[in-house]
Parts: sequence; structure tokens; C-alpha cells
Amino acid sequence: MLIYMNLWIPSLGEVEMKPPVFDYLTPSSLTEAAQVINETPGAMIIAGGQSLIPALNFKLAWPSALIDIRNIPDLDTIQIDDDEIIVGASVRHCDVEKDQRIGKRHPIMHKAMAYVAHSPIRNRGTVVGSICHADAAAEMPLILVLTDGYVTATSVDGSRTIAARDFFKFHMTTSRHDNEIIQSAHFPIPNSMGGYSFQEFARRSGDYAVAAIACLMTLDNSGKIEEVKIAGCGISHRPIRLNSVEQVVVGTTLTENDVSQAIEALAESVTSPDDIHATKKYRKYLAGKLLSKSLVEAKERAQKRELS
Repeated sequence: MLIYMNLWIPSLGEVEMKPPVFDYLTPSSLTEAAQVINETPGAMIIAGGQSLIPALNFKLAWPSALIDIRNIPDLDTIQIDDDEIIVGASVRHCDVEKDQRIGKRHPIMHKAMAYVAHSPIRNRGTVVGSICHADAAAEMPLILVLTDGYVTATSVDGSRTIAARDFFKFHMTTSRHDNEIIQSAHFPIPNSMGGYSFQEFARRSGDYAVAAIACLMTLDNSGKIEEVKIAGCGISHRPIRLNSVEQVVVGTTLTENDVSQAIEALAESVTSPDDIHATKKYRKYLAGKLLSKSLVEAKERAQKRELS
């Protein structure tokens, strides 16, 4: 059953911190939701609302309608297959945070979750919502990019998958079509014998990252880096894979000189301009320090796993 309401809260005083007028729709199935968003120009999806509600209150978003997907069955599930973790559109951050299976199978995803905002926000906000919000300094988009993940988009025209490298276009901008609903996010499970590291610096605990670096690494029998994936957020207009850095360190034993060269390669990828949080110069310095720590920690973890 589709519930249809029109919501409006009047302004209180001179400072208006209330949302604009919008219709509120609650479809009971994904098919119905796809039909509604296709037939309602300007509609937006809401699940947790921890990014959208502030945007509404500040008049940064003016949807014609909010389509609440929380009553749709099966969107609140976490599915763990042999090679990937599938997170439904209404799965909350805290659901991932408390899932011990994810801690064992995908430890870097579990580690990054601790940096996502604060407990009250993690208790309401959704993983897919954060991915769709696409803040360039957010943690879950970074992990999706790092692991070569993807999302599944559904519309009246059918479903399609969008690789993370193609999904994030710019800060708060994705390749999702206006009539599409992101049904799930897919996080490939890293090599169980590999090491990992997630390093972030924020001005205050729970803030978006000024800079963050994540790394996955496996070693060969001689102790050289056989495979490595490195990504960053807060340093560019979207979360990015640091391919040039990967090329520098792969095949090395990660000597002090190797790390120095990796930091030099990273500098070209730090493109965020000066802002109220940091200058571009400081971000380059900070990202280099985080990269160094991430590489060393990932290698140490990989060595311990090989010995265990």
C-alpha cells in the first residue's frame, strides 16, 4: 500500500531551519518504488536521512517528494558470499559495525566503519545512503573504490551494475540516473592472506576526513609486494585509487626509499584546494604521512598472516 502525505512545517522566527514543502511516499516494494520515482520528477530517496535531512533544513535540497524505502522487504539485509559482501539499501552503519562476520571476512571495511561520524548517526544512517551522498571525504565510498566494488541500480527499465570507479563523478555527484534506486552495494572480500590498513585524520572524532588512506597488500614468498591496492579520500574531488603509488611499490620490499618514492607519487594526486580545514600543501604532507603508516602497517599484517 502506498501512503501519500504532504508535509510542511512553518518557519519559527527569523531563522528558518525547516525543510521545504514535499510529498512523502512509502512504497511497499522495490518495483513500486521504481515506478514512483519514474513518475515523480524531482523526487529523492530517503532511508536513514542523516545526510538528506540537514540538506533539507538548510534548503540545499528541494525535492518534490521523498520516497521512503524503509518498508521495502529485503533491503535491510547483509549477504556474505564467498567473494563479496552485499549491503542492502536500508542497512544501517551500525548493522555493519556490529556484524562479526564482516569483522572476520572484511576487516578493513569493519575498521573504516569506526571513523564514520558518531554512534547516533551510525544508528540511523545507511551505508548505501553514504555512498549515494558521495561526499569526497567519506569512508564507505573510499572502501568501495579500494576494493573495486560496485552498486546495483534498479529502475523501470531494469537493473544495471555500476563500478565504483564509474559511479563517483565529483563531490556529491554520481552517475546514478534520476529514475534509478541504488538497491545494494557490493564489497569484494580481500585476500585472506593479505594485510590491510586504514589511516584517517580528522579535526575532531567523527568529522569527515581531512585526508584518509586505505591499503590492501599481499606479499610473495620472498617478502616482496605481490599485489597492492591503495585509495584515498579527502584529497581529491572524489574517492580515488592511487594507481601511480601502487605502481611504485609493487615488486618492492618497501624500504625507506620505496616509501619516499611512493609519497612523491602521491603528491600529484592530492588536488583538493585550500579550504577552512587545510591548505593543499598541508594535505599533501598529511596524506604522505598517512600513506607511510598505511603501507608499513599493511605489510606487517600481511607478514603476520603468512606466519599464522
